[in-house]
Parts: sequence; C-alpha cells; structure tokens
Amino acid sequence: MTIELPRKAQVVIIGGGVVGCSIAYHLAKLGWSDVLLLERRQLTSGTTWHAAGLIGQLRASINMTRLARYTAELYRQLEAETGQATGYRQCGSISIATNLERFEELKRNASMAKVFGLPVNVISREEVKQRYPLINDSDILGGIHIPSDGYGNAVDITQALAKGARSGGVQIVQDCKVTAIRHDGAKVTGVSTAQGDIVGDVAADKVVICGGMWSRDLAASIGVNIPLQACEHYYVLFESVAGLDPAMPVMRDYDACSYYKYDAGKLMVGAFEPHARPWGIEGIAEDFCFDEIAGNFEQMEPVLEQAMQRIPALQHAGIQKFFCGPESFTPDVRYHLGEAPELKNCFVAAGMNSIGLQSAGGVGKVMADWIRDGHPPADLWEVDVRRNMPFQGNRKYLRERVSETLGLLYATHWPFRQYESARGARKSALHDRLVARGACHGEAFGWERPNWYAPQGVVPRYEYSYGRQNWFEHSAAEHRAVRDAVGLFDQSSFAKFRLEGPHACRVLNRVCANDVDVATGRIVYTQWLNERGGIEADVTVTRLADDCFLIVGGAETEVRDFAWLKSHIPATEHCVLTNVSSAMGVISLMGPASRQLLQSLTPADMSGPAFPFASSREIELGYALVRASRITYVGELGWELYVPSEFMLGVYDEIVAAGDRCGLVHAGYHALNSLRIEKAYRHWGHDITDEDTPLEAGLEFAVKLDKAGGFTGREALLRQQEQGLRKRLVQFKLHSPQPLLYHNEPIWRGDTIVGSIRSGMYGHTLGTAVGLGYVEPPPGHVLGEIGTDEFEIEIAGIRHPATASLRPMFDPENSRIRG
Repeated sequence: MTIELPRKAQVVIIGGGVVGCSIAYHLAKLGWSDVLLLERRQLTSGTTWHAAGLIGQLRASINMTRLARYTAELYRQLEAETGQATGYRQCGSISIATNLERFEELKRNASMAKVFGLPVNVISREEVKQRYPLINDSDILGGIHIPSDGYGNAVDITQALAKGARSGGVQIVQDCKVTAIRHDGAKVTGVSTAQGDIVGDVAADKVVICGGMWSRDLAASIGVNIPLQACEHYYVLFESVAGLDPAMPVMRDYDACSYYKYDAGKLMVGAFEPHARPWGIEGIAEDFCFDEIAGNFEQMEPVLEQAMQRIPALQHAGIQKFFCGPESFTPDVRYHLGEAPELKNCFVAAGMNSIGLQSAGGVGKVMADWIRDGHPPADLWEVDVRRNMPFQGNRKYLRERVSETLGLLYATHWPFRQYESARGARKSALHDRLVARGACHGEAFGWERPNWYAPQGVVPRYEYSYGRQNWFEHSAAEHRAVRDAVGLFDQSSFAKFRLEGPHACRVLNRVCANDVDVATGRIVYTQWLNERGGIEADVTVTRLADDCFLIVGGAETEVRDFAWLKSHIPATEHCVLTNVSSAMGVISLMGPASRQLLQSLTPADMSGPAFPFASSREIELGYALVRASRITYVGELGWELYVPSEFMLGVYDEIVAAGDRCGLVHAGYHALNSLRIEKAYRHWGHDITDEDTPLEAGLEFAVKLDKAGGFTGREALLRQQEQGLRKRLVQFKLHSPQPLLYHNEPIWRGDTIVGSIRSGMYGHTLGTAVGLGYVEPPPGHVLGEIGTDEFEIEIAGIRHPATASLRPMFDPENSRIRG
C-alpha cells in the first residue's frame, strides 16, 4: 500500500528510534499535529531495538539528572496512557563501590540528588548483599540505592510513544528514507525522500535530525556539524543462573565496567569497557536494519571474567546470547541537542552514547519545548550542539576519541580528569616552549592548555583523586606568585571576533547589556541577554576604531557566541563579523609586578595615569606591535597581550628573558580558576547561564538600563527589578580548610536546601575552599537578606559550615586592580 506524503509539514522528524518518537509524542502533547516522522526502515530498527533497557536517573550533573528523572516518570505512566505495553518495571538500582574514591563519588552524587528531591540512599556492604544476594561482596565498601530506578523494553516503549504521537495527529511513515535536507542557505525548507519507487519533497518549517549513527553524514551534507561515531557495544545473556530473582534491582559495578539486569528469566551482563572498538568508519550498509555486528569475544572477555567473580553463580550458568551492536558516541560523552548554529530551524537530537532509552523522555520534552519556543526550556549548555568545534567532525579525531569515551560512562568522574585520546588537535604557538617549562597540559575544546607547571624533577602528569591531587601545591605556588609578584598565562584559546562596518556600533549596542559606544581604546565588560533576561554570553568588547570592535569570549563558547551575534545582525545593517581566534595568541601578565615587567620591555608609558584600567592600545614589544589590554580575570593589576600568531614566539622569549630576572612565574588554568573564584568572578556555563539574569548574578554594574536604543532583555530586567529577585548568586567559603568543593554540592540554610554550588575551587589566599552558588527563598517569596554564617555546604553526605557574602571576599574594594 502506497502512503502519500503530505506536501508540507510544520515539523519533519528524521528517524524513528526512541528519541525521534519521543519528540513526536511531546510535540503532539503541545498540540502540534502537523508533524511528520520519517523512518528509513522500521521504527527502532537502527540501535533502539537492542537497547539493554536500563532506566536510571542519577547523572553527573543536576540538569541531566532532571531529564533522566522525567524520563522515568513518563515511562511509569505511559502504558496506562496509551494502552501499549512497555515492559516497565520499577525494581530499583544499586551502584557499588570497591574503593574509597568511587565511594566518595557515589556519596557526592547522592548529596547532589537531594537538591531536587530524588531519593538516593547510601548503603553499607551488608545492605548491598541483602538487596542483591547473588553478589560476592568481599571487596565492596558500600554503594547507593535508588528505589525509583528500573528497566523497560525499548521497542515497546518506542511503540507506545509512537502510538501517543499518532493519537495526537502526528503522521509516522516507515520505509521512507530522507535523501536530502533542503534549505535556502540560511534556513531549512524541507526534505527530499525516497518512499519505495516514489521520490518526493516535503516542505517544512523545521527539520529535526534524530538519525542516530546516520546523523553525522546526513548533517554534513548540508554543512551542519554533528560529531559522533558508532562503536561496538556488548552484552551477554546468561541462562540457568541459580538464585536469580525477578525482583532484584539493576546492579552497576562501575569499577568492573559492567551492569547486571534481570531479563526474562536470564541475567544480562553489559559492558562499558575502557578501550572501545569504533565501527562503521567507512560507512553503514544501506540495508542495515535490526542487524547485529560480528563483534570480538576477546573484547568482552575481561569483563566476563570479572563478572564471574562478582556473581559466582555465573560460573555454572550457560551463555544463551553473546550480543554486539552499534551505538553512537560523542567526543565528550554528552548528547547533541538543539538548533544547529549553521542553519536556522535545523534541530538536532543525536549522539545518545548508549543511554538513549533512559534519556529519551527528557530529551523529547525539552526538544519539543525548544522547537516551539525557539530557545531551550532550561540551561542545557552541556548538551547543546553549539558547543562543538568544526574540527570535531573530523573522522580521524572521532575514531580515536570515541574509543575512549564509551568507557568514560562507567569510569570514575575524577575532578579535572583529562582526555587521553586524540590529543594535540589545537596548540598555541607557545606549546613547545611551555612544555619545556614543565607545563602539564589539559585539553579543552581541542586546545592544549597548561593547567599547571611541574617544578624541576617532577613529572607533569595527573594523579587523580577527590582530595588534593598531586598538582595542588604546585598550583598553589603559581597562585601565590600572581598575588605577590607576576605570573604568565597562555590564554591563546580565547575566542576572538571582529565586528566592523559603519553600523557595527549600533548593532553591538543592541546586543550588549552594557554601553559599548565608548571612546576608541576602551574595554567594556558586558553580557548578551535573551528576551527573558538570561545571559547568553559573557564577553569583553574593545573599541578599536569608530567602526571596529574586538569581542573576546571563552574558548568553549566560540561557536555559540559567533552564531548568536551573527543571528542578531539585521540584513539592513552594514557590518561584517569575522572569527579571528586563530590569528592572535594571548599572553597574560598578571600581578603587582606586571607593570614593572612590561615597562622594561616597551617604550610605551604603562603608568596608571597613562594606561588606566579597562583601556587598550597597541605597544611595541620585541619586534612586534602588540595590543595590550589592561583587564583582569584574577583580581590583580595586569594586561592581556594580543599578539599576531607569527610574532608569539619572539614576544614570549622577550618577556621570559626579562621576567626570569624579576621572578616571573608561569601559571596554569588551575591557578587561574582559584584566583578568579576568590574574587568571585563569574564563569559562563557554570555561575551564569541563559537561565540567570545579570541582576541575579550580581552583575548589575555591567548593565545600562537607560542607554539610548535599549538592548535585548531590557524589559525582562525592568520587570525583575519591580517584582524582586527569586535567587541570588552568593560566594561561600568553608570554615574548615580541609574539604574541597567542585560543583553541585547542596547549600543548606537550617533544615532546608536553598540551592547548590555552581563552581568551586580551593582559594589559596583565603585558605579554604570557595564556591559560587545561587540561594533561593521558599516558594512564593522574594529574596531577603543573606546572613553571613547561616549556611552549610553538603559534601558526600556531610554538612560543612560556610560563610556567605554578596561581595567578593578577596579585595572587595578593587584596590589591587587599580594598582
């Protein structure tokens, strides 16, 4: 029977796995019936059909846990709503720890779960054995138990979502391959399809790519970057397992890279091994559908050997099924969601990293809201497709990186953990010089960046823990050198844009909350806001000329910030935006002796009156003309030096030759973080996001509500001023110098959780851990006074008294910056 496709749809969803069907279901719930879902073969035939079915809720961050929790809640009621069986069973889950560091991680996650009321119980070894009698508990220290976790049948859940979508008016067409996404160069206009012998086009306002492991190549055909690569993924079904009980919880043994789940009278043992095998590198066969792949028993063998030690009954059981199937993984083990920066109204929901079933409910809901509203319903930056750099679509890079990322799902989530694969993708011109100085480079957005420097005789290598890591004291020395003398930072990874043209000032001033219509050579710190007043970007803007501006932001937001500004340049305005990130390196000299050092290297007058704070100009340094900008992210007198890339080595050598005579110290990003958090400087993506306004974040000094012409988000801030604040960013320092803060720790005020830590670091000048987090009043109230010593921060189940402040605890009068 031939099904005639509509000529037009409001939304076309490409892909009929659990994610695509969930988006269709949630769009129908919003009342969008003009939705078409196209599946190249049959629903679930890609990777959904062989999903293990685990439905866990606890993730490494608060917002991802919220999505997973919604998924579990949806699946619990889906069968009753649709009449379609889902196989959902709420049996709970147990995650065990066999070493102190893993137990620390589990307890920290249990504390995080309290922020939004997810019951997670820390349990002893004896309780683990009581709940899971088959287990060998000889090396178990304890674990966590989540009563509301469970499992379901992925195929049945997808069919239930599809049934719910159809009942809401969504049309689902199978055996209909999308051969092309149509666009006009700026936005999508529809799709081209092949349905049997019929080839046709469907016009569409919006297109959603949910094609799983096919998504990368389909997106690349229209210039959209979705970095993902399929890997082999394994599980084994054991039959005749003595003592197996259907009521047993799902059990995760992270340190053995394995999970255990009851499966229709059998026990499933699945793996997330540390060194995965990429699959389908040369492409995926056209007829691939409900297919298994050959796999390699030797790849799974180490996991099975450990499984037989963990569950001794497996030694006498039989293997009923050895399974290997493909799953797509991303470079950072996080989903790709949202509107593609390259093409308007082209949405993406792909790269589920083998947790698609337990993610699909929440992903479907937020994507439906995003499609409807044109913006994410919450802070979803960690999974926003705009975080990806163009080079990350490179096949060699993906092949190497995903061999590591599959195993990271179960690896210990160490603070400051660095990727080991596909390193050296992006290097500063100073890279080799800094290695010779003892730099231990971390990787961020492809950039190799010095995180800390090893003294002579110390190997620059990480030794991870949840306590003070091996670099702690070395970074502390860098921190103190910046406070006492002068430190050198390589910050070449900054994102740098030029906006120039006769209308550049007018365009930029509508985007910026601060006033950038300033004198040439002035630097303005500002945020870019959305219509709701939320902070979309945190940047500095330097006026280079009447018609030219330099915009500097974080390395992680290079793609996002460029896309945001470009989308806010009206076609009628005459200006050009150019990404010049690779054209300039950045050397930052920070500390009370920075002026003395720079003055010894240039004929320019670096004195306070001649070179005041927030000013920028070109100076002679070595053989180069260097843009020196007096600005700081560490709370000290200092300059950022913007150097043309070809002059970087010469300028660096000049600085170091002079600096070695006056105590110059090289400093890394760990020191930068500890310095900035003492000064309560905000970090976009952690302390400030598109859900937080400048008023809530304490950045009202960077907002000019009365500037001519207004700016995006102004009306929302005026409303917030009238109504009062519902939350406020607060700086905390622990009373005890021993515990460490990282992020997501609950903030207690008496017996009530009032927020969570957004970012934390040890403050070596303040002598204790320092954190930034939002405090919220009870529902229906606005925020009143912040008491200085009314708070406690919970770390791994233990509450620690903390002092709170709305002003920076270090140098609140900015005397050190003024120099």
